[in-house]
Amino acid sequence: MIDHLGFPVSDYERAKAFYARALAPLGYGLIMEVTQEQAGDFPAAGFGADGKPDLWIGGEGGINKPLHVAILARDRATVDAFYQAAIAAGGRDNGPPGIRAHYHPNYYGAFVLDPDGHNIEAVCHAPA
Repeated sequence: MIDHLGFPVSDYERAKAFYARALAPLGYGLIMEVTQEQAGDFPAAGFGADGKPDLWIGGEGGINKPLHVAILARDRATVDAFYQAAIAAGGRDNGPPGIRAHYHPNYYGAFVLDPDGHNIEAVCHAPA
């Protein structure tokens, strides 16, 4: 089981603002921030739910290939709300909310590219 995931971003403050807005509908918020002085090299921000940061961004600079992160949503309306919030926060559409039956009949997901081009997804596996 994965405890947490972290990846570098090219503009730390821009990415931190994006994730704070985009992940709010999923119940995620900024849980912890580590300063450059504390970490030694670069600042980092940990987002999560229920007091546990499990998605981290770091200010050490972007990576040259995008990655994919999928966050579980409690229902389809939450997937829709994530998509709207992420677009409003400056994300780019990479697949609007909808069924992705090629994964399974109840796979309802939405995909948004963050400011660095990472593919961020919200997904609900429950039937409508």
